[in-house]
Amino acid sequence: MNQRAAASETPASGSSAHDDPAPTSDGGHVHGSTLALVVGAVGVVYGDIGTSPLYTLSECLHGPHGLKPTPENVYGIISLIVWSITMVVTFKYLRHLMKADNRGEGGIMALLALVPGESKPKPAGKIGTLALLVIVGAALLFGDGIITPAISVLSAAEGLSVATRSLEPYVVPVTVVILAGLFAIQQKGTGGIGKAFGPVMVVWFSALAVLGVVNIAKDPHILGALSPHHGAAFFVRNGWHGFRVLGGVVLAVTGGEALYADMGHFGRGPIRSAWFGLVFPALGLCYLGQGANALVDPTSVQRPFYAMMPQGPWIYGAVALASAATVIASQALISGAFSLTQQATRLGYFPRVRILHTSGTAEGQIYIPMLNRALAVSCIALVLIFRKSSDLAAAYGLAVSGTMAITSIVFYVVTREKWGWSRLKAGSLLVIFLAFDIPFLLANALKFFDGGYLPFCVGLVFVLVMVAWRIGRSYLAERMRSLSAPVEDFAATLATSLIGRVPGIGVVLASQNAGIPPVLTTLVKRFRVLHEHVVLATILTEHVPEVNPAKRHHVERISPDLVRVILHYGYMETPDVPNALARALRDLDIHVTNDNITYFLGRETLIAGPDGQMHGILEAMFLMLSRNVRSASDYFALPADQVVEIGIQLDL
Repeated sequence: MNQRAAASETPASGSSAHDDPAPTSDGGHVHGSTLALVVGAVGVVYGDIGTSPLYTLSECLHGPHGLKPTPENVYGIISLIVWSITMVVTFKYLRHLMKADNRGEGGIMALLALVPGESKPKPAGKIGTLALLVIVGAALLFGDGIITPAISVLSAAEGLSVATRSLEPYVVPVTVVILAGLFAIQQKGTGGIGKAFGPVMVVWFSALAVLGVVNIAKDPHILGALSPHHGAAFFVRNGWHGFRVLGGVVLAVTGGEALYADMGHFGRGPIRSAWFGLVFPALGLCYLGQGANALVDPTSVQRPFYAMMPQGPWIYGAVALASAATVIASQALISGAFSLTQQATRLGYFPRVRILHTSGTAEGQIYIPMLNRALAVSCIALVLIFRKSSDLAAAYGLAVSGTMAITSIVFYVVTREKWGWSRLKAGSLLVIFLAFDIPFLLANALKFFDGGYLPFCVGLVFVLVMVAWRIGRSYLAERMRSLSAPVEDFAATLATSLIGRVPGIGVVLASQNAGIPPVLTTLVKRFRVLHEHVVLATILTEHVPEVNPAKRHHVERISPDLVRVILHYGYMETPDVPNALARALRDLDIHVTNDNITYFLGRETLIAGPDGQMHGILEAMFLMLSRNVRSASDYFALPADQVVEIGIQLDL
């Protein structure tokens, strides 16, 4: 591990990067025709919520916590589903949350970056309450990313057993093959197959709408479920058991958080147009159609989607379409996990990992090999363990409902501290949000021992990783500051000491943008030699997705042969230090070539001694992560044959 890592993970405050022009009124850095963006949003943004009709009603009326499909229960649950979609997705996310964009980017990490106080440095070893909440919410999303592909693809493949019982033994193998193929193609990038996502999902939502209308015709009285009084009456009749069913109802809105996180790819306008123009009506009609079908044939709730169509060859086409839709929905969650990891890494909440860009034009298309392998193994293991989507549904919902509640709380802080809303206005909106979030969370918590422990345990691991990394880096940064020499003292040493000079440029990576880093003082003290040009380079991550390239670097000449360069990057950008330094030094008439530059990095060897401030499980985890983290020279794209590392032993 080295000093440069600390530099990359230390946000700057008061930087000129915050003065970049505001985003467009649509809230995104997007390009292309409106129609193309709308179709793209249908494919990517709404993949998760669009496949919920495969299993939501079944979990409410057939699952282990479900109720009997009596007419009263059918009316009540369909009413709850429709109004949950209306209030959570339409009112909360599209009407309000999507206004809280950070230079066009959405998601819980971007929301945290909007809070003014979060960009200020914290004391070593301290994490703010709000930041800790966001860490928990982000960690739960990783749990959701593991379960979503498994339950989605498995529920689609189960249509084979509907077509004929003889194919039932092949449901799990087919699911495993589809998932293996899905994760295998991630390294190729989603650019090519992404073009087909939108049209496929347009066909999917159109099919949902048509099937819904056809089945509503079987019993048009189901339209009465649009009245919210059926939902209220449902709780009055069923009491505690009715409350438990909310753990199934929440499955209808599980794509809301992903919708917010993917905002930067398409912008608010196209996402809203896709929702109101196709997705919302199609989902509403489909759930009403499933309800009507349940009134006519209560056994249909076992496979509510496949029960909406004629038996026979139609089923095979439906399985193929549903499988394609669930793969797309899974792809959206996988890509979201990649983006979340990149943001957390750049903001200093996650260790450095290898991030590959799979597109030369679409910056958001990235691939993280380590995370992809972990997701693949976890998803396939879940399918092999649970084997049925109804069993896996018990594990679904806890993670996403927890993240939804945390997002509401952070949004309240943004409205108060960033937008200046009154306590009454902001608090009233928070109460409305939590009126749905908290019951969903509590109802899913009741399924903890039925499988809900899975996302909880996954989330707990990620919480420990992020907290340990954040606290450990803060202690390391504090220690490096204490070891840094004042600029004046170092300049005096250079002026009075016999220091040999060699041709070329020596770049010293510094975690702080003040003082002289220990690696440089060690170099002078032990070797008594320096390059004719010495550059102190600090990389700072701003609380914005992208930094204006014109404000990428800030140059300060400390002395005729000593220069400090501060490079600014957004949390969605990948640093390319050699190119950025070359442009910065060109302004000082210092020309960089491959042969005249050497990079000096600090290599800290961390030990768990009695004198440090960090102890216990967090210290053990931080030491383990530090030993296995991606090297700084690789992370910052430094030429391996031009890097020199100087070691130091520290007890944090």
